[in-house]
Amino acid sequence: MAEVDEQAIREEMDEVLGHKKPQDTGPQIFEQSPMSNVRHVIGVVSGKGGVGKSLVCGMIAVELARRGARVGILDADVTGPSIPKMFGLSGVHATAYDNLMIPAETSTGIKVMSANLVLDDETDPVIWRGPVVAGALQQFWSQCAWGDLDYLLIDMPPGTSDVALTVFQSFPIEGTIIVSTPQDLVQMVVGKAVKMASMMDIPVIGIVENMSYIECPRCGEKIEPFGASKLAETAALYGIDILGRLPMTNAYAAMCDTGTIEAELPWGILPDAVSTIVAVSEYIDAALGDE
Repeated sequence: MAEVDEQAIREEMDEVLGHKKPQDTGPQIFEQSPMSNVRHVIGVVSGKGGVGKSLVCGMIAVELARRGARVGILDADVTGPSIPKMFGLSGVHATAYDNLMIPAETSTGIKVMSANLVLDDETDPVIWRGPVVAGALQQFWSQCAWGDLDYLLIDMPPGTSDVALTVFQSFPIEGTIIVSTPQDLVQMVVGKAVKMASMMDIPVIGIVENMSYIECPRCGEKIEPFGASKLAETAALYGIDILGRLPMTNAYAAMCDTGTIEAELPWGILPDAVSTIVAVSEYIDAALGDE
């Protein structure tokens, strides 16, 4: 007995009955709100969780603001939103004006939008399905009054899930910073992040390695708790630039826990990462003829 091609039959019946399927126009970039003028959007990503992606995102935001830039952070890590606490915004809620959400502002004027800013309690779990998360992220962009920003950093969800795909496809991201650690499996997880960015036609600006070493408080010797770093090897393998290495220190954890990153972060952290972001944005502005 011959096999029945059910799909072909459905298509033939649709044609006979005059039914037309909606055209697949592909993913659409979310539009900015009328009260937003964001010039550059940079994603901070990781191939897996627990590598310090939010920490690096916060550090870069602080350093850009110290250079005089107008900076915002969109916390797209909806199920693990740590940005508000890091910046001393625990218990703060986003406000609204004329059907638009107003981001919270940190002590130095960095604007922040996060799921934790719309929850009754920051410890409430975010038990949302993928489409709901995608809808929330669209609101954080299209229905949020960001005002004039030079840089919006997006703290991406870890991995290559559907939420990360939504952000890559629907936000005007100009480039990504990858955050990794020195473990043996780093090449695999970095490879996933690099390849996803490539599939989305988004350039990788470079890679930052967190928890690279511990510095002895007595002699200053650098001890590598995860073994010798494979950062140079990994960067060469994927053709990406090294933008910095961060030590493992309780000082970073303490400033995040107390919400004092803006005041206590040493000046000049990750200079290569910050300078590269500025250079990329200036190149784009020049190419577009923007002042």
